[in-house]
Amino acid sequence: MSSSPGTSARPPDAGQTVGATWTEAPCPVLIVDRHGGLVDVNGAARILLPGAAGGDWLHEHVPSWLCDAHQRISDGLRGPRAEPLSGPIRERHFEAHPTAAGDGDVVWWLVDDTDRRLAEAALTDAQTRTEILSQVSSTLLSTLNVPRCMEVTASMAAEHLADAAVLVAPPQGRRHPLTHAVRGRPVTQVTRLVDVTGVPGLPEALQGFPPVPARWINPADIPDWVTPDGFAGPVGSVIVAPLPGHGVPAGALILVRSSTEQSFTEGEEVFARLFAARAGAALSAARLYSEQATVTATLMRELLPPPLSSVHGVEYAGGYRAAKDHERVGGDFYDVHPGSDPSQDTFVVLGDVAGKGLDAAVLTGKIRNTLHALLPLTDDHQRVLDLLNGALLTSHHARFATLVLASVRRRGSRAELRLTSAGHLPPLIVRADGTVEVVPAHGSLVGALPAVTAHTVRTVLAPGETCLLYTDGITEARGGPLGDEFFGERRLRRALAECAGLPAEAVVERVQMLAAQWLGTGRHDDMAAVAISVPRTGPLTVLNGRADAKAKNRRSA
Repeated sequence: MSSSPGTSARPPDAGQTVGATWTEAPCPVLIVDRHGGLVDVNGAARILLPGAAGGDWLHEHVPSWLCDAHQRISDGLRGPRAEPLSGPIRERHFEAHPTAAGDGDVVWWLVDDTDRRLAEAALTDAQTRTEILSQVSSTLLSTLNVPRCMEVTASMAAEHLADAAVLVAPPQGRRHPLTHAVRGRPVTQVTRLVDVTGVPGLPEALQGFPPVPARWINPADIPDWVTPDGFAGPVGSVIVAPLPGHGVPAGALILVRSSTEQSFTEGEEVFARLFAARAGAALSAARLYSEQATVTATLMRELLPPPLSSVHGVEYAGGYRAAKDHERVGGDFYDVHPGSDPSQDTFVVLGDVAGKGLDAAVLTGKIRNTLHALLPLTDDHQRVLDLLNGALLTSHHARFATLVLASVRRRGSRAELRLTSAGHLPPLIVRADGTVEVVPAHGSLVGALPAVTAHTVRTVLAPGETCLLYTDGITEARGGPLGDEFFGERRLRRALAECAGLPAEAVVERVQMLAAQWLGTGRHDDMAAVAISVPRTGPLTVLNGRADAKAKNRRSA
């Protein structure tokens, strides 16, 4: 019997084939005949489709996707046991499960899966945003360069959050560093004088206050300096998010979308704040590192050994190697303090503080500063050592040091030296004929006992002769064929004998090279050496504190 709409000739038990409980099913149920006419609907379907009743056409109440599906089934193009269809019905999303009934009718069970889809979408968004935040953290924390960190922040913000982003850094004077990024374009960085009050919420964000909701910001009020070059279309929506730092705000991030894009949602605003929090922490860490690196570099300049050169006709050269290759300072040090004129002594000091590393370097700096203050007293080495010893005994440092002092003055073709050792290795002198002499200077440690005993030795260097001051890091360099033998003073003397007549710089380089070769890759203590040489150029003629140019020319000829 035909079951077209409006036909009442239907057995009263037409729904019995699908069970009598379908009318009480919690989900909407539609019984549709082969021609697309509604045979009957249950109560849930009447709520979903108000006015739907038996005798109506299916297409009058449901979207085309369900009508088309029913037609395909009626035409035999799709079996009832195929995968369920899905689609929207009145702002909800349903899965449609067909069941065959008598006389070619199809029972459509509509299962609402809107909440499941929303939950899946929310989970996918959360996973995506978590991945983005993880990528942001790893990318930003991989660099401690502030401009690079700002560039990456703006670029990733434009890529994942908006069409364009502007990072406004704290002011430098009256100007603000600005980093502009447009999706798909290179990042630009400038420093400009801008009026931050022109952007609602920006002054507060730069001070670290909570952000102003995006709906409170009128895109028409955004000044031109916010929109980067290459930004398409007028501004449609704006987010201003603070970049929180470690105690001090790291700046603010302005996110911009064009009027053709969807406005920022509440969830996107929350995500933007999370993004800004990660970026602010990374920027703050980069700035802190930059500041510490600047401070360290400033202090390091005072701790590093100074460059040496010729002073009043005498050559000076120094070499230093810290105990650890990644460190630049340690417990060994040297200084050369030139006399005010050739008639005044040049004061040379080389020392070794107990220990190594930064702690030893700190005491090294104190000793060097103290000796610098004692320069007017360097005519009396013993007094200098006594005053330095007293200063170290009254300090909080529990370390001691060994020192060797030298006062050098050029007289004619020779140089007169006064050498004093305070618990340090005796200096070595290589004569012009290759003979190596040990200077018999000796004394006690500085900073260990109430009094310092020291013995001063006077000697003379002729042209081509060198006096070497060195620390025990050279003689105690452990290496050799078996890796466990000291370099030793004997090898050092033999090396110096081969340096007869060489300039001071060449002597130091030769000693350092041999010690390094002996060490190989083994561990070692700090190593320092200073060479004092009289060049073979003959006597220095001085007139009014300057070398006589005619005498120089005669020697050159």
